Amino acid sequence: MVTVKHFVFRTLGQAKRLIVILFGFTILAVGVVMIVLPGPAVVVIPLGLAILATEFIWARKLLAAVKGRIERMKKGINNRTTSL
Repeated sequence: MVTVKHFVFRTLGQAKRLIVILFGFTILAVGVVMIVLPGPAVVVIPLGLAILATEFIWARKLLAAVKGRIERMKKGINNRTTSL
């Protein structure tokens, strides 16, 4: 038998998940808009993915790929500056 306590906790969990999803997609959308408009899209997009990664595996995988790309870019910049 489902108790009221179980129902309340399940409903609060679903509400928390919905808030995280809405907030994550909003941040991600703002980051995508910042690709065209002035703003720190390179920072905002991974932030949105990190928020979504708390709920979605696809976002976790995409965030790992973005982190790898950022690390490769850092190494390329460091190699370029040390060779000058």
